[in-house]
Amino acid sequence: MGLTTQPERRQVTVSPGQGEGWITTRLDFLVNWGRANSLWPMPFGTACCAIEFMATAASKYDLARFGMERMSFSPRQADVLICAGRVPFKLAPVLRRIWQQMLQPKWAISMGACASSGGMFDNYAVVQGIDTIIPVDVYVPGCPPRPEGLIYGIMMLQEKVKRERLSDERLRDEMEPDPQSHLYIPPSAIDELSEPFGNSVHQTRSGL
Repeated sequence: MGLTTQPERRQVTVSPGQGEGWITTRLDFLVNWGRANSLWPMPFGTACCAIEFMATAASKYDLARFGMERMSFSPRQADVLICAGRVPFKLAPVLRRIWQQMLQPKWAISMGACASSGGMFDNYAVVQGIDTIIPVDVYVPGCPPRPEGLIYGIMMLQEKVKRERLSDERLRDEMEPDPQSHLYIPPSAIDELSEPFGNSVHQTRSGL
């Protein structure tokens, strides 16, 4: 199953003259603390996971405890994209356009099995994981995941934000996923699969 191969480990060397200073580390701590506790989510719900996301924002679970009570239905005013539900290929360019319109720094949460891997919809019409069209920071498993699972994923994202460093050049590109991945779908292919938008007869994936 390919589980015996060990991934390559990168050796990172830091020379004594290039270490982070006290001011830089304190500034990183202050900036990351502010970002982690004031995340503005952009909900992108397409299926049953969106119902669980609504329950997370309701009074019983109270997402406001994590500084995320301000739902942004405009990508220009959001920094966390929460994709809850399956994404058809006709919706893939819309999701990517929303991601590109969000301001940096930004993060993405893939909520549920359908958004993470296509789930039970292993067919020609559904994207087999949104990480083929946008980079994903946190995966929340489940079909659908309970609100506790999404809250745990949000806490994981907060810890990830707190560990980021402005001097770290290894931070992933926020615009595109890894082009070296065999799952990567280039924008030209997505546009071909979805245009003209709304025409259900135009299906060209079988010809690729």
